[in-house]
Amino acid sequence: MAKKMGEDDKKRGRYILYSFVFLILGFIFAFSYRTLGKDSGQTSVESPTFQQEEQYREELIAQKERNKQLTDEIQAKQGEIRDYEKSFSESEENHTVLVEEAKDLRLLLAIIPASGPGVRVTLKDNDYDPVVQNPNDYIVHESHVLRVVNELKISGAQGIAINGQRISSNSYIKCTGPVITIDGRALPAPFVIEAVGDADVLSASLKLGGGVIDGLVHDNIVVTLEQLKEIKLPALRDEA
Repeated sequence: MAKKMGEDDKKRGRYILYSFVFLILGFIFAFSYRTLGKDSGQTSVESPTFQQEEQYREELIAQKERNKQLTDEIQAKQGEIRDYEKSFSESEENHTVLVEEAKDLRLLLAIIPASGPGVRVTLKDNDYDPVVQNPNDYIVHESHVLRVVNELKISGAQGIAINGQRISSNSYIKCTGPVITIDGRALPAPFVIEAVGDADVLSASLKLGGGVIDGLVHDNIVVTLEQLKEIKLPALRDEA
């Protein structure tokens, strides 16, 4: 009987122990749940500071996107400006070229006066004895004048005049006895041919070996060549 009572006491003690352990565990679980639940609630319900940081972050991202858009727009506008400046520069260059071409054309047509450095070529009849020599072999003909004029044109002369008579691309030169007629005007010898242009180039082209001056000397023509710093040629006279 005493043995049975002892076993009952042991069982009752175990129950009390187990109850106490379970009570402690329950308390721990309850405390943990409350703590975790509180922390979870804090993360699920955002604080005002956290919300403000999120708002700033979103605004910063939006501002960066806007800055990128503005940068792209600025680059596009700068490209348009560069294209416009290039087009404007090309237009100015084209305008300058057209002005120069128009001036060259006016000079070629002798519409405007010409001035600047250049050369002066004088052609004279040579001495001869009319008894034993043919005078035609010692006087200046239109072919001699044309040789000089054509060489000067080829060498870049901007304006040419003969005895003060300006000539153009449409001028005609004709020999009539001892005189030469240029565009209907009779001009006597000696014939002074003046040309405005690069004096060195014009002079060198006339003095080439076997060229114009050598040919004139061979034809018994007296030739004088001068380089001048300043020559002034009048515009073509209107004979109408």
